[in-house]
Amino acid sequence: MQAREPVGVTEIRFARSGDIDVAYRVVGDGPVDLVCVEGAYTHLEIGWELPQYRRYCERLAEFTRLILFDKRGMGMSDRVPGATTLEERMDDIRAVMDAAGSERAAVLGESEGGPLSMLFAAAHPERTVGLVLQGAEVRERRDDDWPWGEGDEEEFEAYFASLPENWGKGLGFGYLVPSVGDVEWGRAWLGRVQVHAATPASWEAFARMAFEIDVRHVAPAINVPTLILHAVEDQICHVENARFLARTIPGSRYVELPGGDHVPWFDPDAALAEIREFLTGQREARRPNRALATVLFTDLVGSTALAAELGDRRWRDLLEQHHASVRHELARFDGNEVDTAGDGFFATFDGPARAIRCARAIVESVRPLGLDVRAGLHTGEVELADGKVAGIAVNIGARVAARADAGEVLVSSTVKDLVAGSGLEFEDRGTAALKGVPGEWRTFAVIG
Repeated sequence: MQAREPVGVTEIRFARSGDIDVAYRVVGDGPVDLVCVEGAYTHLEIGWELPQYRRYCERLAEFTRLILFDKRGMGMSDRVPGATTLEERMDDIRAVMDAAGSERAAVLGESEGGPLSMLFAAAHPERTVGLVLQGAEVRERRDDDWPWGEGDEEEFEAYFASLPENWGKGLGFGYLVPSVGDVEWGRAWLGRVQVHAATPASWEAFARMAFEIDVRHVAPAINVPTLILHAVEDQICHVENARFLARTIPGSRYVELPGGDHVPWFDPDAALAEIREFLTGQREARRPNRALATVLFTDLVGSTALAAELGDRRWRDLLEQHHASVRHELARFDGNEVDTAGDGFFATFDGPARAIRCARAIVESVRPLGLDVRAGLHTGEVELADGKVAGIAVNIGARVAARADAGEVLVSSTVKDLVAGSGLEFEDRGTAALKGVPGEWRTFAVIG
């Protein structure tokens, strides 16, 4: 006889995100919505077969309405070609929340799901009650600049060379849960998750994208209550990732757990106690007045000379056409027009990839008018007040734009780092001092 599902566990449902379907399920009906962004590969049904994982979710659902989902390209969600960006997957979280009827939720980011959770919380504090980071990564690549990554370039390539023959064997279960060890039943379950979650090729595309992500510059812009949990002997994600986050995320609470389990399912009491207190033992945070945003500045090149050549009336007509073209592209790419001064625009976006694509579209859209536009972008924390956007990130974006050539889209290194896996290509423009901004900044031109 088939076992009866616990009360409060919904069937698999699908949320529409752009042109794909994202699979999700809801567990429990607690007072706080909790969206779980899991690490690596997932499959909603196969994952649920592991009793320890299922019980962990049910215990979370004792005090939350737990929302689980498969990332796009994985599990029961639509397959997609190649890698998907943090920005696209951030849109998927919003789509799942909307489909589940969740206006605001706490976000639980585990392992590889940590960077996505951090970006969502920083960019959408208005929809984020709080952030829980469990064994969360900061950067996978290990080098002199970040010695706490999971591997260097050579180890990374060696892993992919052996991937086709090892995929589906559940290798690594002992590293995931050293308290249990490299047991046969654990490898069998993990192997089933692997083969049902993705193909070797699709997993490689996803993993290559994840290897390039670096969210060190996102952490300081997180302005929601944050709880960081990490096992001190974690064998997959080094504990210094958590210690960095604890130092960097303003007002965060850090709890270092004993042992080396990367996931808490097999001995969850300590983690669950901390999460329960964090989500249910405090008053609702005030609405934030700061958020992470990508700022875009555009400017017409040679406008003064052209205005003198055309005369006031013809120049005004041409400028109106320019403004209409820019606003059309901003609407296409979900940009928010903040200000228009003369022949330039200032806009914000919740993700850098669409901001870059919008900037390129603007450059191309005004060329038939005989106009050249230059654009500059930067991603950072901005201050929000009475419909205005301010802060050092705005100043940096304006200075980057001022260095762009005619027809060029120039971005800061922060923007470049956040669009790993997007397919966008860049050419290094070197470092430069930006007027009124401390330090030197590396800029990159978008090419292709």
